[in-house]
Order: sequence, then structure tokens, then C-alpha cells
Amino acid sequence: MLTKTKTLIILGIVIILLGVLSLYFFWNPSDYDFFPKCPFYSMTGIFCPGCGSQRAAHQIINGNIVTGIRHNYLLLLLFLVLGYQVLLFAINSIYNKSFNNILHLPITTKIILVLVILFWVLRNIKLHPFTELAP
Repeated sequence: MLTKTKTLIILGIVIILLGVLSLYFFWNPSDYDFFPKCPFYSMTGIFCPGCGSQRAAHQIINGNIVTGIRHNYLLLLLFLVLGYQVLLFAINSIYNKSFNNILHLPITTKIILVLVILFWVLRNIKLHPFTELAP
């Protein structure tokens, strides 16, 4: 049973999330200066693993899935991880089971870390086909 405090917290989170989503739905981060810029890129000129995520969010929310993913291919990994988490939560809730989450294994964390670092390095190589990974 949810307490009144937990319900208010969940409601607050949902309102904030809807506000942020509507912000990215209506305004393209490429066109407006009030969106924060990547501090890592601003200081180094090197793309971080998250560079392009705001533009990707705008495109995906507006239905341009392929264009959005091309801004940051690492979102595919994010969608895979989130989808797995939601699916596992649903299965465990519906069937009242307790399936183990492979994302909680140390090897999975290491694999994801290697993929993120590899993506980070490859997207900064100024040769084709690696330039496709740049935002």
C-alpha cells in the first residue's frame, strides 16, 4: 500500500518527467540556447558518450526514431537495458516470481562499461565510418 507521502513523491516525479518531455517535444535543443551544452565537449572538443542525447530525445519524442538514434547510437543500449528491466519487472510482478536480473552481475557491468568506452573512443576518430558515430 502506498502512503500519502510516497504517492505525492511519485506524482511529483511524473509531473516533472512530463514537463521535461514536453520541453523536448516542443523545442529542439539545436535551435535554443537555454538547453545546457555538454561541459566535457565545451572544455575539450571531444565528444563524450552522452553528446547528442538531447537532440536525440527531441527527435525520438517527435517520432523520428532513426534520426534520433543517429544523434547518439548509445541510446540503443539504453533502450535495451530499460526494456529488459521493464520486462523482468513485469514478469516478476505478474507471475509472482523472482527471476535473477543479469544486469546485476559484475560481468554485465564490465561489458556495458567496455561498450561505453569503446563508443566514446570510436566516435572521436575523424575517419569514415567512425564519423557516423559523432552526434
